[in-house]
Amino acid sequence: MIQHHPDIEPVKTRLHVDEPLGEGATVGLDHERAHYLRHVLRLDKGNRVALFNGRDGEWSARIDGFGKGWCSLAVESRRRPQAPEPDVWLLFAPIKRARIDFVAEKAAELGASAVWPVITRHTDVARVNTDRLRANAIEAAEQCERLTVPEIREPVRLDQAMAGWDPARPLLLCAEAGPVRPVEAALAGLPPGPAAILTGPEGGFAKDELDGLINLPFVVPVGLGPRILRADTAALAALACWQAHCGDWSAGGADVRPPFRSQESG
Repeated sequence: MIQHHPDIEPVKTRLHVDEPLGEGATVGLDHERAHYLRHVLRLDKGNRVALFNGRDGEWSARIDGFGKGWCSLAVESRRRPQAPEPDVWLLFAPIKRARIDFVAEKAAELGASAVWPVITRHTDVARVNTDRLRANAIEAAEQCERLTVPEIREPVRLDQAMAGWDPARPLLLCAEAGPVRPVEAALAGLPPGPAAILTGPEGGFAKDELDGLINLPFVVPVGLGPRILRADTAALAALACWQAHCGDWSAGGADVRPPFRSQESG
């Protein structure tokens, strides 16, 4: 059930910024974002937007003015305080361009705290554009009303990721075969706290990779049902399962967000 906030003016536009946010602060936008507000959204001086930076909550701001290649925003009042979010990482083998962009976007919507490409034996992608992944994650966070943007990590080899792993963070290994548990049963046995999910490439993990992973004490092998899922489907399905059982999907209570009208809804 959505709880309405009659005293808070709805906004159509949310922007992620890096600057500190607080009453009376001024935020400057670069050419690209100034162009977006003025020429794409057709906003003008005095229009209101919402700002967030992942630290200070969400703030209401008004456009103070436009110039050649810039826009100035005057921060007025806080709409939402910063709140704790689930700490779940998504590790996945990179896949083809459109689908890797899709994974970054949807992982942000599903509440991942970090998105980390890992190179496996059968990974068939030579280069990962993390700047583009970060841009997709920011846009998704702006649209889905979360207060943070997931960390986009630079790709590393699978063995490098595992070498420095904190054993206090269980790693759900999505495996196609072997000694796996149904994902629901595995999630029910996890302790509360941070976690991570690992999915493989389109060709699956190599046998020696799976054998090595299964022997790690922090790895929990899980199965995602009787059907073979595409790599991007598996990553997002596992993340959705974790949120439903262990994350903020399982939290009770009403939706207390202030009103927001996305550009898509008019």
